[in-house]
Amino acid sequence: MLLLGIDIGTSSIKVSVVDSASQQCLASAQYPDKEVSIISHQPGWAEQSPETWWEHVQKAILRVHSSKKYNPLAIGAIGIAYQMHGMVVVDKQQNVLRDAIIWCDSRAVAIGEQAFAAIGPENCFSKLLNSPGNFTASKLAWVKKNEPAVYEQIDKVMLPGDFISMKLTGEITTNISSLSEGIFWDFETNDVSADVMNYFGFNRSVIPSIRPVFSIYGELKNDIAQQLSLKPGIPVSYKAGDQPNNALSLNVLNPGEVAATAGTSGVIYGVSDELTSDPQSRVNPFAHVNYTSASKRLGVLLCINGTGIINRWTKDTFDSNLSYAEMNEEARQIAIGSDGLKILPFGNGAERMLNNRIIGAHIHNINLNKHTKAHIFRATQEGIAFAFRYGLDIMRSNGMHPQIIKAGMANLFLSELFTEAFVNATGVPVELYKNDGSIGAALGAGIGVKAFASASDAFTNLLPVKMVEPTNIDAYESAYQHWEELLNKQSIDNEQKETVCQQSF
Repeated sequence: MLLLGIDIGTSSIKVSVVDSASQQCLASAQYPDKEVSIISHQPGWAEQSPETWWEHVQKAILRVHSSKKYNPLAIGAIGIAYQMHGMVVVDKQQNVLRDAIIWCDSRAVAIGEQAFAAIGPENCFSKLLNSPGNFTASKLAWVKKNEPAVYEQIDKVMLPGDFISMKLTGEITTNISSLSEGIFWDFETNDVSADVMNYFGFNRSVIPSIRPVFSIYGELKNDIAQQLSLKPGIPVSYKAGDQPNNALSLNVLNPGEVAATAGTSGVIYGVSDELTSDPQSRVNPFAHVNYTSASKRLGVLLCINGTGIINRWTKDTFDSNLSYAEMNEEARQIAIGSDGLKILPFGNGAERMLNNRIIGAHIHNINLNKHTKAHIFRATQEGIAFAFRYGLDIMRSNGMHPQIIKAGMANLFLSELFTEAFVNATGVPVELYKNDGSIGAALGAGIGVKAFASASDAFTNLLPVKMVEPTNIDAYESAYQHWEELLNKQSIDNEQKETVCQQSF
């Protein structure tokens, strides 16, 4: 059986076709070629059009078919991975009512903080494992408060993957993993959270039908099958957020195993079997893809909003003619520590690990007689690696102590410089794999239709391409300490400015 995986990213859609027998990818395609922009009507806002996602999904599928490396009619199941924490709302006719409010949007921070206080910290951490924060439920509450005409028309609220599944099958469904990342799930009652629904005044009917992660969410509609040259009736049999799915794609399923990604955002995602939470909700536990009430598997997620996006900004701003490989090579000519130049990579919305503050991106200590664009390139990747270290220290304080971290050879992990900075700053070796989210989604679909005896059996042929171990911890530790001092000073400065602004009103 062939399996189709769809990965709904922030910058593009990627699809892959995988042979379940060999677990090998036969073909992959991405659409569009140019990264999709984020709509930002106001500072801190971030939206995208769900209908544009759907258009790009279709074009990506047709593009991968054009490879002629397989028979599209041999595809037997579809899996979907998607950018987490987004919100799509539709009416009873399945019409989209507004653009999706996506993961890095900060508008609902205050709403989430008010909900946290009203529901109570103890209830939030024992039942939700998180503060409502800036997650999907709080975004829906923002719409209710600020766009009542839209809210009144809402029939269902969905995560991005639920929306694409709806377009393929006509059925609106979700799962526990998705609901937990939206802060709709109560881990004590093992049901939709009455506390959240009652506090915000949401009707239970807005929640889609709940299925297991690996299950049949619906069958491909005839007209869509014809448009996409696929067999009618094949099932969508897997849906998961991009980080749980990335962990699945790396066979990270058991307590103590840890995965990382460094795309538009940066993530460390560790699996735990304990229903615990960070007392400041700086890192966030959600139901992993293999979570059940009998076998609890939580994915503890550290998210840094501004990783790959600042690396791209740096290249485009300082030398748009360079390829990433050329930029990385220039950066490698600069010494560890970037000759004192430091960059804080926090320019893409509120950072949960920084207590939902908008710190902003900053360049510190620039010397106009010494520093070049190569210094900027290196300081950017070091700053991203140091942000990972800062977040990993939070995870360590919560009992997560990875001995090894698995990552796909993609995005920033294609940079030898970044990978070296990451392993030396964190002190943790990294295993790199030739795998990605769309391949993971395809294999997830195979698990959903029982093409494999178990989830782990889908990855029997998964082997690391290389291992990168720390070799220069002391030099990176010194550079990190200077970086952390600047971050702490910037955080204090921002807090003082916020206090002055609040007192002036």
